[in-house]
Amino acid sequence: MTIISAALLLFLVIDPVGNIPFFLVALKRVAAARQRIVVLRELLLALGVLVFFLFAGPFLLSLLHISEPALTIAGGVILFLIALRMVFPSAEKSLHEEVEGEPFIVPLAIPYVAGPSALATELLLMSREPHRWLAWLLAVTLAWFGASIIILGASALGRVLGTKGLIAIERLMGMVLITVAIQMLLTGVRVALAEGRPAQP
Repeated sequence: MTIISAALLLFLVIDPVGNIPFFLVALKRVAAARQRIVVLRELLLALGVLVFFLFAGPFLLSLLHISEPALTIAGGVILFLIALRMVFPSAEKSLHEEVEGEPFIVPLAIPYVAGPSALATELLLMSREPHRWLAWLLAVTLAWFGASIIILGASALGRVLGTKGLIAIERLMGMVLITVAIQMLLTGVRVALAEGRPAQP
């Protein structure tokens, strides 16, 4: 996987467009003069979490003796469930979280930006090719930067696209993520079967 394709995958997983309504709701109780400062702070915190997990994640996997196929399948399942909620949202299982006062770390940094699917995806990249850590770090930074531009312009995008436009884009991104999740599941199953097959004499 190239840096650009990895960055695009992470960008889709972060889903900044789909998170715009959640950011706007979470910031309703924050003074207008502080909203941009709060968003920028949370974005930087999210980047710190993403970078930390990129390097600390493989050690955690090694400690827990989690294999690459298991990680691939788990990442595919998590991504599939989140993508389904993007395509078929429901009030009972909404990604929105209630916030009292000014949000700090939760829910803007975690899980809206540095969510479980983004952490699982970067962990998968790092576990497959740890020697390319610089490429994955660059991919994470590019994805975060692209998502940050959209999130910082959330109010303007919300006015331009409107509710229906945001919903349409989120559905489209959800469909793309479903195909990515299915591919991850197939890859994980194929690798697991190959590892379990006895060697040919």
